[in-house]
Amino acid sequence: MSTTPTTTSAASEATTAAATAGAATATARSSLAETFAVYLRPRVLIVMFLGFSSGLPLALSGSTLLVWMRETGVDLGTIGLFALVGTPYTLKFAWAPIVDALDVPILSRRLGRRRGWLVLTQILLIAAIVFLGLCDPAKTPWLVAFGALLVAAASATQDIVIDAFRVESLPENEQAAGMASYVAAYRIGMLASTAGALFMVSGFEAAGFGKHEAWTLGYLVMGALVVLGIATTLLATEPAASARAEHDPAHRIENPARRVMVAAVGAFSEFLTRENAVLILAFVIFFKFCDAFAGAMTAPFVIDLGFSRNDYAAIVKGVGLAATLIGGFAGGFLARAYPLVTALWIGALLQSISNLVFAWQAVVGVNLWALTVSIIVENFTGAIGTVVFVAYLSALCNSPLHTATQYALLTALAAIGRTYLSSGAGFVAEATGWVTFFLSSAIAAIPSFVLLIWLQRSGHFAALAAASAAKRSAQNT
Repeated sequence: MSTTPTTTSAASEATTAAATAGAATATARSSLAETFAVYLRPRVLIVMFLGFSSGLPLALSGSTLLVWMRETGVDLGTIGLFALVGTPYTLKFAWAPIVDALDVPILSRRLGRRRGWLVLTQILLIAAIVFLGLCDPAKTPWLVAFGALLVAAASATQDIVIDAFRVESLPENEQAAGMASYVAAYRIGMLASTAGALFMVSGFEAAGFGKHEAWTLGYLVMGALVVLGIATTLLATEPAASARAEHDPAHRIENPARRVMVAAVGAFSEFLTRENAVLILAFVIFFKFCDAFAGAMTAPFVIDLGFSRNDYAAIVKGVGLAATLIGGFAGGFLARAYPLVTALWIGALLQSISNLVFAWQAVVGVNLWALTVSIIVENFTGAIGTVVFVAYLSALCNSPLHTATQYALLTALAAIGRTYLSSGAGFVAEATGWVTFFLSSAIAAIPSFVLLIWLQRSGHFAALAAASAAKRSAQNT
């Protein structure tokens, strides 16, 4: 029996379609495998552990310290003003040129330019955390403020170096995975210094220690955890870009003061002469503002609402961990799969919406299930926004001679929202009540929306995409 041309054609098409579908499935599986495998690459794992080291100290001068102060009877107004101890995070760009230009005696010679600075700042951080733990908020609140300032200064300097190390270490195809791992580990570090510290304090109290002694011991344990960051630094290798920069004439100027000046002028002038520089800097300030404004009062809000310290530790920082990890990797997927401007829009909208959930929580009151939902939403959306934002900041930094300074400038500006603009959050909460406060924090996202529209229409993101493509082309040549 003969086969008609139509039948033969149909069979051929079916065979071709099946082969194409099989190839597509195999490609999808290969792509998925590569997506997960990148998280196990040594450079990405090093960045992940450094993320833990970076996230650990922030809460020790922030939310955990605020819980300690609230328990000792410090008023909300003073607690709100303690957001000002985050000033080093805002001003760190002022001494970032020192990190770019100078080498640490002995350490930099043995470990390299970036790793030498990392070990130094981590040692200083341990000392500052121990000092803060020995202070007493009830008797000497301003000494506590000084201790918190020391922790913030050492932590901000460590961040300067880690950010430069991360940007310089990871090639273009590992940046998204590195950012997701970094942010997830950063949140785990914060979890250790919030839920971990609070549970530890409760455990020491149950063992018979007084309240002050329990808090002191908790801070001593947190200081010991910084050793993990030192171990990671020693296991890492110096970024190739940083090693090459050591031989640049600008880095070999003999006069240290002149070398710092050349690094500072070069970094700032290169950035500030870009098109739309003022709009870019304003956007960096306001992108995380609504999140920071609400976050400044999250710990006092939960305590004032009637939840116990252990409720706060278990739900706010415990249950939220899974949501944070998932949100971090979701943010990494967004940064890799979508245009940067699209990912920024998604992150900005989610951050704003999550604040409305806390307004709902204020209406519901003391309800563990409601608090669980609120914290899951807040952690998931916050992690997405952070990863996408880090992707944007990394895209703005190009030269290994100026990485630390330029990234420090950008993150310092981002910290303005968390520090100065959020310092009055306690007074707003006292004057308006919790529901109105969180509604207002959602509205605070509007400036970032306006700036994002403006930058998009001016071609800023198209220029970033073109620069990224040119960089990839140069690396492949």
